[in-house]
Amino acid sequence: MKRVLLVILLLIIACHNMMAQQIMWDNLATSEYRIDSTDVKALRVEVDNLSFFHDNEYSGKLAQGYSLPGLWIQPKLTYNPIKQIGLEVGLHALIFNGANKYPCYAYHDIGTWKGNQYQSGVHLLPWVRAKAQFKYLTIVLGNIYGGQNHQLIEPLFNPELNISQDPEMGFQLLWDRPHLHADIWLNWQSYIFKMDTHQEAFTVGMNWTVYYNKPESKISWFSPIQVVIQHRGGEQIITPKEVQTISNAGLGVGMKWNANYKALKHLGAEINMLAAYQQSGQLWPFKTGLAVHAGLNFNLWDHLGINAGYLYAPKHFVSLYGNPLYNTVSQIDQTSFDGNNTISARVSYHYVIARHYVIGAQAEAYQTWLPKHNELNFNFGIYLRVNPNFLIKKW
Repeated sequence: MKRVLLVILLLIIACHNMMAQQIMWDNLATSEYRIDSTDVKALRVEVDNLSFFHDNEYSGKLAQGYSLPGLWIQPKLTYNPIKQIGLEVGLHALIFNGANKYPCYAYHDIGTWKGNQYQSGVHLLPWVRAKAQFKYLTIVLGNIYGGQNHQLIEPLFNPELNISQDPEMGFQLLWDRPHLHADIWLNWQSYIFKMDTHQEAFTVGMNWTVYYNKPESKISWFSPIQVVIQHRGGEQIITPKEVQTISNAGLGVGMKWNANYKALKHLGAEINMLAAYQQSGQLWPFKTGLAVHAGLNFNLWDHLGINAGYLYAPKHFVSLYGNPLYNTVSQIDQTSFDGNNTISARVSYHYVIARHYVIGAQAEAYQTWLPKHNELNFNFGIYLRVNPNFLIKKW
């Protein structure tokens, strides 16, 4: 207990200048979903590209290290026939430097429910999105606004997935009010036909951010309420694999001081209670788990972020899409640890060269205390987003 209190004290001292928000990734990997009224009846070509070099130097008992050098690119046509309807069609291509074949679904642990289907040369997927926009509600079908757009708290979503995961496809509801932003989605990850030999898989997610006062207030208060559920199964398959349903949830409170000084732009803090629950299956060696995550925040000159957090998982916790260093179960050999105390620190820098042109870099370190074992892991990366669009014709 003394060690936990010392860690919290050191974190508070070290984080006087730190920021919890992922401003760099918001600029690199989010997209605006509201339809611009000036683009009605305008046919455009849009190219969205994120090039990256990301290296995980993990050498402990929780996860193995690896590198992600490459890029993804999305060329597409966009058209809004009326101010309430938006249409997009194109392609999504993922390329890792030096790779010559890709699994049909590029995601961690997909091999247990996708089989040995591969593409050669490049990982290529169709891109189709249709959305309807009303006063407060946006409905999206096809390729939804996923990844960083969901604004999940860091223990529930690893920002690395912005460069490695497939675009999310399914159904999404986005609700915007002065004191509430709600994002509810279904990401269908693996489809099955009759008598298929792999499982269907989908993720259901929800993020409700409640604002107790206006976000632009000098000091604003908010609460994130988040749930992520993944199901693997299917009634039409021929496979001995059992049905599996696993989930995470988070509930917290945060504050943000919009200082807007020349140097100091934002300062804030956030704390979240986290839960893991295995409703069916044996993917995890436990049914329930709990953890707590705290962070303090800081943003300098709109470009520099120094981010820190502390996670305490007293017995069992696994994050579906979070960083594996926050887990109490090893990704290497499935060893279950009785506790996990992890301090994380990140330095990030991003620069908006021009509208839709952003370069960013970051370095992260994780100090983890496990029973009878301590480990230090780190990662670093550099990223460049290029997102031009060209008007073809406006009627």
